[in-house]
Order: sequence, then structure tokens, then C-alpha cells
Amino acid sequence: MPRTAPNGARTLAEGHTRVIVRHPAPVLSGVVVLLVAGGVVGVAHAAQPTAPAAPAAAPAPAVTPLSDERTLSRWAHAEGRAIVRRSPSDEARAVGRLRLDTEDGPPEVYLALERTVDAEGTPWIKVRLPARPNGQTGWVPRSALGGLHRNTSLLRVDRRTLRATLVRDGRTIWRARVGVGKRATPTPAGRFYVRERLVPASGTIYGSLAFGLSAYAQVSEWPGGGVVGIHGTDAPALIPGRPSHGCVRLRARDLRRLGRLLTIGTPVRIV
Repeated sequence: MPRTAPNGARTLAEGHTRVIVRHPAPVLSGVVVLLVAGGVVGVAHAAQPTAPAAPAAAPAPAVTPLSDERTLSRWAHAEGRAIVRRSPSDEARAVGRLRLDTEDGPPEVYLALERTVDAEGTPWIKVRLPARPNGQTGWVPRSALGGLHRNTSLLRVDRRTLRATLVRDGRTIWRARVGVGKRATPTPAGRFYVRERLVPASGTIYGSLAFGLSAYAQVSEWPGGGVVGIHGTDAPALIPGRPSHGCVRLRARDLRRLGRLLTIGTPVRIV
């Protein structure tokens, strides 16, 4: 039976255990005190309201490589003078425009690097740009380019050893000594590609054949705006050496052999 203690608290007899329940005291918000026969078992904290989780960021669009510029590359002609953007979005900053023809007249060529699709479902392609300064890239809608062509070759030009090597499907199929730019007008280093094949007029210093690259030399007032080319020479005794204004020169026999092997869209690595 309940009895009243001298201090006003009540005692409850429960077998051999006494639990003293004093006048209720304030309980902290969010804390529940658990009492059982024999004493306090523990303190449980009530669940507190939590802030709603921030919405997950939209995943970045997947990017698919189109060219490794070594064993497999893809290139295309332009379908129009589309704006080239810094990123795959109509809102991105413009970095240039596609053009239909090269400075010498043949259809312009663009090396395709990557492909993605934006949030609206529009496919985009990242391309190398034949423009000053060297090394520029940008994005254009897929519809701005024609069909993609495959290339499995790589032409490497070493300015230190004065050697050029053409590799196809991982196998060397051509090599030759070369002439490159003078120290004052060096052949630019970087990643480029073959964008045109030309037959110079007979009797010129360029020999029987010339390939225009996407690289530009320091000498911008040169005919065609300073496009770096691979061509012949009227001074074969200067090869190997550094006799040019930025172009790569070959002896006639080596140029004829290369002419049977080098194709449009071939990546060119100049080191």
C-alpha cells in the first residue's frame, strides 16, 4: 500500500524493492527518463527534427572518347559555319567558328576528340581547331559536322633527332630524316593533324607534294597565313638540319614514299 514519507514523497512497496517517487521535477525537452522497479534504467533522447537533405546534383553528362590520336582517330568535314563553344552548351562562350575550306581551298578538316549529349538531348562533339594560337579545342553540335572517318595512323616528328616516323596499327611503316625550323622560326611542338594534300606548281621550292597541317608557324605573313606544312625542298643537302621557317622538309625520295602512305586526318605529334 502507498505510504507518505516525512518529506512528502510517497513510497511504493513492491516486494523487497522500494521506489521513491518524489514530486515531479521538470524534464529536459527531448529527454525521456525510464524508471522501472529497482531504479533508473537509462535515459533516452527523443528524435529531433532534421533538416531536409539537399537535392543531389545532376550527374555530369557522360563523355565518350572518339580519338586517342595514336591508334584510332576520327575526323570530319564541316557542314556549315557553326559557332565553336568552350563547353557543350548553347550558353557557353564562343571560341570561334567552323569554316568550310582551308586557306588553300580544299575542304576543311576537323579532328573529333570526344562526344557527349547535353541535358536537352543534343549531341555535341569536341574538335581540334586549325587556328592561332596552336592547340585550341572546342565543342560544336554533332549536326555541324559531316560523317566521321577513321584513321589508325600517327606521324611523329622529333625536332631534336631530326627524324619523322609514321606508325599504322602500332607498326612503323615509314621513317626519314627531316629538316625543321630554324631556332629563330621553330617548328611548333604539339598535337596536330593533316588537313590537306596539295600538289605545288612545278619548279617551286616545295617539291612535288605538300601536306598542310593544323599547326601555324611564328611567321604569320607567310603565304597562307603561316600554315605549317610537310613538303619537299630545292636544297636537299640541308637535310637533316634546321633550314626552314617552321615547315618540315623532306628529300624527294622520302616525300614520294610518304605520299603513298599519309592520309587526311592523320594525327601529327611534333616533339
